[in-house]
Amino acid sequence: MEQKLFVYNTLTRKKEEFIPLNPGHVGMYVCGPTVYSDVHIGNCRTFISFDLIFRYLLHLGYKVRYVRNITDAGHLEGDSDEGEDKVSKKAKIAQLEPMEIVQKYTVDFHSVMQVFNALPPSIEPTATGHIIEQIELVKDILAKGYAYEVDGSVYFDVEKYNQTQDYGILNGRKLEDMLNNTRSLGGQNEKHGKLDFALWIKAKPEHLMKWPSPWGMGFPGWHLECSAMSNKYLGHQFDIHGGGIDLMPTHHTNEIAQNVACCGKNPASYWLHTNMLTTNGQKMSKSLGNSFLPHELFLGAHPLLKKGYSPMTVRFFFMQASYRSTVDFSNEAIEAAEIFYKKLAETAKKLAVLQQNAVTGVDEETDKAINEFCDDCYHSMNDNFNSPKTLEALNNLSKWINSYSANTRNSGEITAATFERMKKTYNDFFFDVLGLKQDDNENADTDDLMNLVIKLRNEAKANKDYATSDKIREGLKNIGFQLNDNKQGTTDWIRI
Repeated sequence: MEQKLFVYNTLTRKKEEFIPLNPGHVGMYVCGPTVYSDVHIGNCRTFISFDLIFRYLLHLGYKVRYVRNITDAGHLEGDSDEGEDKVSKKAKIAQLEPMEIVQKYTVDFHSVMQVFNALPPSIEPTATGHIIEQIELVKDILAKGYAYEVDGSVYFDVEKYNQTQDYGILNGRKLEDMLNNTRSLGGQNEKHGKLDFALWIKAKPEHLMKWPSPWGMGFPGWHLECSAMSNKYLGHQFDIHGGGIDLMPTHHTNEIAQNVACCGKNPASYWLHTNMLTTNGQKMSKSLGNSFLPHELFLGAHPLLKKGYSPMTVRFFFMQASYRSTVDFSNEAIEAAEIFYKKLAETAKKLAVLQQNAVTGVDEETDKAINEFCDDCYHSMNDNFNSPKTLEALNNLSKWINSYSANTRNSGEITAATFERMKKTYNDFFFDVLGLKQDDNENADTDDLMNLVIKLRNEAKANKDYATSDKIREGLKNIGFQLNDNKQGTTDWIRI
């Protein structure tokens, strides 16, 4: 079966055949987390979506270099170079070294990704580990005439860049419209233009994270970091750049400008963006009280949740929508996903022990139908990683597998080759491509999940956040787990 993969390219606003720059190899860069707080479920959806893409590319036989960075410096509170560095601010509040904050939330992020069965990236570089590369990139952009230095800070000159390039090529907006919809500089009058953004920022004396540079002590701009790291590990141009849709208008737009200014090339051939999460039709936000952290979903420890849901149920729930679609959280929707997931997982169990009866006479119509359902798994994923259609194809295969397992149909009615293809396709897509697992017999995963939850509860108690601590304890109790508290805190658990 010929396999041509088509992806939706945000850059061109259409589906295009995926043709890597180097045959058989794929370079993919995805913007990773800023590690100053717990990773929220919207971030998780993005990383799970790109895990699906990574897995499918591997399944097709590509050698993939997947780079996902850790932002541990330089990400200010506002996208317009305003406010304080997020990591530094958290460190001051907690009275800790910034790298303690970074370590804590990086470890927590990895734990959550492991619970969701996401494969680790090929390379996971940090912004602070690539200061030299970032300084060199700033020097290069300055030398090309697309940046200027003011009192120790270096800014990218957007309007000069737009004289020969299209600054809004990714977000589809004209420079004039962006200028008209951007507020005046106000106190930031050292910038030449309203859309100019920082490549290097002069550090105030009290700033915790700063490095020496040709322009004085400072720290890199957030947009610069991704350009420097993608350039180092994937080259001036690579195949796929991904991230959440919220990064497209500014962060990714600025990445393109930096790379074109420095290297003369758009960094990626294909730009892929995941969409947002909503709750009961409303945008998720902390202020509305309708956003969830992963452990709140697992435990049901949130007023809007009727109960807790397993990590695989949540992963499956995300797979029921295209990565480009908005996903709406509701108890009804995720409960339906739980039922569907358990049905397909049960089929996978049956398949593990299913043996074919002797082939006595092939029913050509049935044989053809099963092969077509196997083809549908590929056709769906080749259509811009269409996971909902892939689940539909697996569900169709599931019906045949269940009938053969129950002996309501004779598995000898299809050829041995079709029977083996049916088994392999179902297993490959359920486990390897979609990244799903069985929930009920994964003791090691239960241990990982419980250790993460215990860690979060001990941190809540240490921070005197007793409301969260109690919610975690009661949420676990409701789903059959009892925490054991002692003088050292919560150290272990039992099933009840």
